[in-house]
Amino acid sequence: MADTLEEQVKKATIDAMKARDGERTTTLRMISAALKNKAIEKRAKSTEPVTDAEQQQVLAGMIKQRRDSIEQFTKGNRPELAAKEAVEIELIEGFLPKALGQEELRALVVAAIESVAAASGQRPTAKEMGTVIKAVQGRLVAEGLRAEGRVVSEMVKAELG
Repeated sequence: MADTLEEQVKKATIDAMKARDGERTTTLRMISAALKNKAIEKRAKSTEPVTDAEQQQVLAGMIKQRRDSIEQFTKGNRPELAAKEAVEIELIEGFLPKALGQEELRALVVAAIESVAAASGQRPTAKEMGTVIKAVQGRLVAEGLRAEGRVVSEMVKAELG
């Protein structure tokens, strides 16, 4: 049986500690802490354990934070900090399913537009963009795939426009 995400992070942390890789260990500990915080937060609301999708959401949020930081560090002329954040993104992405490429995502968006059109009887317009994005996100989750929300939004906008 495959290890859970938390177990994978724990093993990677131990390996990084044995290799005396300080930066990698620190990043892995941040991932572990974020996953634990999510579990504690969810336990306060319900008795169900954290799902894989929720754990992946936590990691995707961490990646988004780091992308925002890279943007700020680049504007602030701090390339060394931007590079550090980029390394952290690579490490975090290693625990997530592979992000979809442009063509695969475009095919998913087109399929979602067609399914929304079939349900409503007419091709969706820019006003129904939210409905199409929800359909795409639903398919991504159902198929265990991953794509950044901003990229999905831009692609849906382009296909509807």
